[in-house]
Order: sequence, then C-alpha cells, then structure tokens
Amino acid sequence: MGLKLGYLALTLLVIIALYVIGFRAIDDTFGKTKKAQRKKTLFILGLLLWNLYIFALDGTELLQTFEFPPRFVLLLILPAFLFTGFFIYRNRKSEWLQNIPKSWLIFIQAFRIGVETLFVFSLTAGVLHSNVTIEGYNFDMILGITAPVVGFLFLRKIVSVKALILWNYLGLLILASVILVFMTTIFTPGIYGFQSTPMPLEFTRYPYTTVAGFLMPVAVFIHVLSIVQLTHGKMNPAE
Repeated sequence: MGLKLGYLALTLLVIIALYVIGFRAIDDTFGKTKKAQRKKTLFILGLLLWNLYIFALDGTELLQTFEFPPRFVLLLILPAFLFTGFFIYRNRKSEWLQNIPKSWLIFIQAFRIGVETLFVFSLTAGVLHSNVTIEGYNFDMILGITAPVVGFLFLRKIVSVKALILWNYLGLLILASVILVFMTTIFTPGIYGFQSTPMPLEFTRYPYTTVAGFLMPVAVFIHVLSIVQLTHGKMNPAE
C-alpha cells in the first residue's frame, strides 16, 4: 500500500508543478481576463481527465497483458506522444511559451529522481524487473540528479542556452533508452544473455501505469517544450 501511495503522491506532485508552470504562463500572457480563466479551466480539466482515463483503464483490464502489440503503448504512450507533437508544434511561436521561466523547465525534471527511487522499491516489492531500474540498465536517475544542478548553473549564467538544448536532447535520448529496455525486457528478454525472469504483470495495474501514461510522457513533453522555447525564444532577464 505504501508503494502505491508513493506513485500517487509523485503523480500529484507533478500535477501541482505543472499547475504552477501553466498558471504562471497564462497569467503573464493574458492577465486577469476571461480568456485566461478559460485557458486555466481547460488546462486543469485536461490534466484531470487524462489521469482519470489512466485510472479507468485499470477497471477494463485491457492493460493486464504483455501480448503483442503492447496495449500500454497503444493506449497510453502513443496518444500522449501524439498530443505532445501536435500541441507543441501548434504553439511553438506562442507568447505564453516564452513567458515560462526557462530554468523552471529544467528544474521540474528532478521529479525523475522520485520515479527511479520508486522503481527501486518496486523491485524490492516484486512488481518490477531489475533490468528497468538503476540496478540494471535504467540510468534516468542520473539525468534527474543533474536537473537542479544544470538549472542553477543556467541561472548563474554559467551554462549557455546551447548547452541547455543539448542537455534536453540527452534527456530524450535517455528516455528512449529506458523505453527500449522496458520493451526488450518484456518481449525479448533473451538478448540480455542470461535466463531472465519475466516482467511482473502487476506493473500493468494502477497506479504503476501512471509511469507509462503520465510521468514519462510529462518528461518527454517538458524536454520538447524546453527545446522549442530555447530555439525560438530570446533571453529574458527573469530566467
């Protein structure tokens, strides 16, 4: 029960962080107008409805299988990635994007320390395979640890915008490697060269599905958002 509460608490923490970032951008762009209120309402509804969707999927038991094609990819990851591409492309030159302090989009990635810490506890509880934790081939915690450091160095003007862009691409590359480790551990465990135990099916249950459905897509979304902001924007004194 404590482990599940950990995943729920981290999900709530990330929602709150996104709320702070989103409301800051809306307020700085639209002020205290009806348009701002509408956008805030849509923003909150979007976050809540997507998380309710993840929760509702658990009741259908559609995700409780590792048969190919992977349903968690089709029902969780793919829709989140499609939304990321569509939303950011459509808003790539929007004023609100430039009103988000650049360092905030770096600092928020520290939540991945929490994800990887929960992975270690999940391994101990028998609901996750060692391959997909830091004890195996998942090095995402290292990226999470660098987030506050890189953000601080950027605020001190020690790290350049170009370096931030490269850091974001590195973060995306690491996330891609984590997804690859998950997929190969589930479908082709033999490539690791030893007799491997299967991925526990328990990890397809809620709230563990918040990782594939919300937490990992948020990390991807923030990386892409930061890259677009840094590429199209100008330096702002309030970074």
